Amino acid sequence: MEELSWGAIITQMFLQFTPVWIALIVTFAVSIVYKRRLGLYGKLFDSVIGMIGFALVMFWVYTALFTGLFDLISTHDPLAQVSGMKNKVPGTPLRGAEEGEYAWYLLGGDNLARDVFSRVVKGSTVVIQIAPLATLFAFMVGITLGLPAGYYGGRLDTFLSFLANLILAFPVILLFYLLVTPEIVATGLPQYMAVVLFIFPLVFFGVLIQSRYRTQPGKNWIYLAIVLVPLALLYLSLINESGTHIDFWPIDFFDVPGGILVVFVSVVFVNSPTVFRIVRGLTMDIKTRDYVAAAQTRGERPWYIMLWEILPNARGPLIVDFCLRIGYTTILLGTLGFFGLGLPPESPDWGTTINEGRRLLSVYLHPALPPALALLSLVLGLNLLADGLREESLRD
Repeated sequence: MEELSWGAIITQMFLQFTPVWIALIVTFAVSIVYKRRLGLYGKLFDSVIGMIGFALVMFWVYTALFTGLFDLISTHDPLAQVSGMKNKVPGTPLRGAEEGEYAWYLLGGDNLARDVFSRVVKGSTVVIQIAPLATLFAFMVGITLGLPAGYYGGRLDTFLSFLANLILAFPVILLFYLLVTPEIVATGLPQYMAVVLFIFPLVFFGVLIQSRYRTQPGKNWIYLAIVLVPLALLYLSLINESGTHIDFWPIDFFDVPGGILVVFVSVVFVNSPTVFRIVRGLTMDIKTRDYVAAAQTRGERPWYIMLWEILPNARGPLIVDFCLRIGYTTILLGTLGFFGLGLPPESPDWGTTINEGRRLLSVYLHPALPPALALLSLVLGLNLLADGLREESLRD
């Protein structure tokens, strides 16, 4: 077989992403039809910038979904090495391709004869799995601590602000480097940090339900059981790992690889202080509003006021920051992969793929350029989505 031309390569890649295009079309069609019923999300489709950002983000979300769950987009195993395909240019036919096997390396081969296209596609699953979840956990920590700090003030605010500033004063890359070094991992410090940081979602939802339904004991206990029991089981599965410092829970639903856990904990630990400061500042501003004074006059308890009066009115800036922070986390994951910190060396994440391809940039662009463009497009999409959300939230 002959090498594919660039036109044929682009056509073939477009066809590989067919499930993604269908999902995007359906998502946009349904969202535009019902946008007036969808609140802030629906208003996003009145903003061109927001729609472009949303399309870029959902492109990679659907790519990760269809690759991770159904393996519909990758053309080859991202870790498989094929003899004779080392550093081959895009469109190179696969030697001795068997029936049913994809016949080309669409974006060429890397220095270990692995398919670059499949590694870029598979790398999206690493980013989409870690970045939003780690950001969400950081927000749980920041909100749970930032609300009382801003509402009560005093010594509690001084103490928590001091801890946040102490963490923020430490260089981020050096902090990551310390947390992922084998000596620190061997001490079990990242696991102990996970025990503390991962408990915050349980605390947040427990207090949220208790503050809302404390006067209705029947509903209160039912809702607490429905929400907290599954979260507690997930929490125990996250922190428990056989053969490590924390190995006491017999029912483990899933195993988190050690490298992924270290990176996840590190991202949550680094992002939490910034979220704390944002929530604290918003709380200090909103607590002076009339509707907060009205709730206090009604005799509502402080946590009810914080979670059901202040937090909903701070959602606009927090949603915008959430999108931006996922972008920062994506860049951070790429940086960690580039420096070989935390994630396994064979990981197809974009940072690792860029690092492996940079050594041959003067000769071959194809191993490093596609993952770099993928990283750029996702972060750009998140920034545009945040701009669109900010624009629409200001109109409310």
